[in-house]
Amino acid sequence: MLSGRWKIPIYRFLHKNNKPIRYSELLRHLPSISKKILTEQLRELEHDGIIERKSYPEPRPRVEYMLSSSGRSMIVFLDMISEWGERYILPEKRGMQQNSDVIP
Repeated sequence: MLSGRWKIPIYRFLHKNNKPIRYSELLRHLPSISKKILTEQLRELEHDGIIERKSYPEPRPRVEYMLSSSGRSMIVFLDMISEWGERYILPEKRGMQQNSDVIP
């Protein structure tokens, strides 16, 4: 559901802004993502019911994305995972880095 490199950053950006976000705005926020990958990730998130897509039939087509109600409900779970990682994983990595800096 939220697998892959880009789904969490897309999710977090949509959650942080708490308003409909245009495709071009997402592309600017994630400068190292290609248009193809962004489109694929957005389609998968929409298919999974995490985001909603709204298309406006205008001379210059406009598409906006926002979190669905089930998508918004996931933030508590994701914050808990993030806090767990900061508590248990980061200290281990920092300890490993500090130990590798020591010359035997």
